Amino acid sequence: MAVTAALVKELRERTGAGMMDCKKALEETGGDVETAIDAMRKSGLAKAAKKAGRIAAEGAIITRVGNGVGLAIEFNCETDFVARDENFLSFANSVADLAHANNLFTAEAILAADLNGTSVEDTRAALVAKIGENINVRRAAVVEGAMIGQYVHSGRIGVLTVLDGGNEEVAKDVAMHIAANNPGFLTPEDVPADVVQREHEIQLDIAVNSGKPKEIAEKMVAGRMSKFTGEVSLTGQPFVKDPSVSVGDFLKQHDAKAVSFTRLEVGEGIEKKEEDFAAEVAAQIAAAKK
Repeated sequence: MAVTAALVKELRERTGAGMMDCKKALEETGGDVETAIDAMRKSGLAKAAKKAGRIAAEGAIITRVGNGVGLAIEFNCETDFVARDENFLSFANSVADLAHANNLFTAEAILAADLNGTSVEDTRAALVAKIGENINVRRAAVVEGAMIGQYVHSGRIGVLTVLDGGNEEVAKDVAMHIAANNPGFLTPEDVPADVVQREHEIQLDIAVNSGKPKEIAEKMVAGRMSKFTGEVSLTGQPFVKDPSVSVGDFLKQHDAKAVSFTRLEVGEGIEKKEEDFAAEVAAQIAAAKK
């Protein structure tokens, strides 16, 4: 039987293995999907299918900066142990190099790209089979500018910041601040009106419920709102290395201005499954017996 794209697609969906591995298995089994699945299970390639549905909330953030472009990529795995594994980190760094060199700025583009003669997706699937954990290239973020700072904290938080003016050290210091304080906005003026209004209503209710007359409460809240927009914005926050000045003041001291930033944290937004230790050990023992 001829190996068609439809057969390859079906085998990929049923095994979770890479496209080239599926095609090869079908060619070796005369296009018989069931026989191909059996062969792939024996070789370990089909293990990726069972792992594809498991939660991958650990991992690493890898950054690359050069030629006016900064790129941050989140790679996920299931455990902190694998996040430190040499094979996982080698894959992540190789993919980051490839993506930055070829202007690949989305997870989809990265997975489809060629890495040493095979696609990143197929390389990923092979690594899943080898390591025994679900591994994902989850997302990428890009910034552009003449002065880009990068900072990665413990492999789990990656920041890229773009400045107008300043130097690499200043840009890195600002990136470090962003990693530590996680501002939601660039400047106080960038905080959306609906966010300000929501906070205003909350603070007003708190003041009124504490027994303050509404007129006095309104004046109190007006003062608090200026503090609020500063606390949630980069330039308004106290600088992490010198809290006596704001980040905005620190930048002015170095003839620089914040243009943009991006911050990625491993597992952000992923609902992590919680299991007690005994249950986890029991699950591992049960899996080993299969």
